[in-house]
Amino acid sequence: MFAAIAGVGALADRFGQSVIPFYIVSGMALGEFVLGRLSLPVIGTAYIAESEFIAIGAELGIVFLLFFLGLEFNLDRLLARRTQIGTAGTIDLANFGVGFVLGWLVFGAFLPAFLIAGIVYISSSAVITKSLIDLGWIANDEAEPMLGTLVYEDLFIAVYIAVASAIALGGGDVGAAVVDIGIAIGFILGLLALVWFGTPAFAKLVETDNREFVALRSIAAVVLVAGGALALGVSEAVAAFFVGMAFASTEHAHDIEALLEPVRDTFAAVFFFWIGLVTDPLLFGGVAALIALAVVVTTPTKLVTGFLAGRAFDLDARRSARVALGMTTRGEFSLIIATIAVTAGEAGAFDPALAATINAFAVGYVLVMAILGTTLMQYSGPFESVATSWLERDAGEGGPDRL
Repeated sequence: MFAAIAGVGALADRFGQSVIPFYIVSGMALGEFVLGRLSLPVIGTAYIAESEFIAIGAELGIVFLLFFLGLEFNLDRLLARRTQIGTAGTIDLANFGVGFVLGWLVFGAFLPAFLIAGIVYISSSAVITKSLIDLGWIANDEAEPMLGTLVYEDLFIAVYIAVASAIALGGGDVGAAVVDIGIAIGFILGLLALVWFGTPAFAKLVETDNREFVALRSIAAVVLVAGGALALGVSEAVAAFFVGMAFASTEHAHDIEALLEPVRDTFAAVFFFWIGLVTDPLLFGGVAALIALAVVVTTPTKLVTGFLAGRAFDLDARRSARVALGMTTRGEFSLIIATIAVTAGEAGAFDPALAATINAFAVGYVLVMAILGTTLMQYSGPFESVATSWLERDAGEGGPDRL
């Protein structure tokens, strides 16, 4: 696996491309669904299986990516920009409504529509954060509305996942849904309190000149809290983000970033490889039309809401266009939502055939949008020029007041 990741990473770098699609496609090519279906000379069947190590490594990839996202966005900064974040996030919720309508028109039932809405709504914190770092945008003005909108989405999706799980697995049990929502909200409030009151404790934790201890204690803190969240049915990614915010308020944030950057990049690569590894490309055939429809419908809506999010942060047209392009990427949370349908289908609480269809759609949609989103960010120049020209023309016609 690591040899494959290193090889395709070098190939992507040679051609000046984002490594993320290369990691995903390499995982797919070397997994049981592609290479595993071939009979090779002499050795017969050989492929990379989804081992426990790879699965846990992928989980850690999400955790460390969101931990670094938190390191870039401390609580004081979050509260200072709460109005802009609230505005951008509320605008972004339009994508949930679009997804629900799309799901209802295709499946004609509430639960499938509800699941489709979540899948197409949530942008990928992992992929976007990785792209921001790779492109050097993380310190630019456009990073703030992107990160702020991702925070809003992650908080929303933490409650959404609790509701979706309760409805899908409980057959519509309202009481179970209320309990799960209460746990999710309670844990998030607890994390907020941890960040607000616990920063001195986090600072003391890494108050040492021993770089090994700084690295180990930082990893211990984020993995422990993320694991606790996962055990309670709350998103481990959201928990990791809050731990990152706690460390961001200390004087050691830059030291932690420097020490853990290789750890983050290693496990992030495993995460993207894992997405491809568990993807069966043959499943795409039955849902290709639905995937194409969703891409055509939801890409423009994300572009519009992303651009408006940038404007909510008072960015110019060029940087707002970058926000719009970046937010089109979908990823890990969409796949988590798909697993809810699969689990419910296996438990007999949901139609197994419908669950398989939703899962195949989610994987195909995420793969297309991950490649599309990273490519749009990589080649953002022409889109920035179009947005700037449009705004300048609009200004010439007396239109900037409405923007």
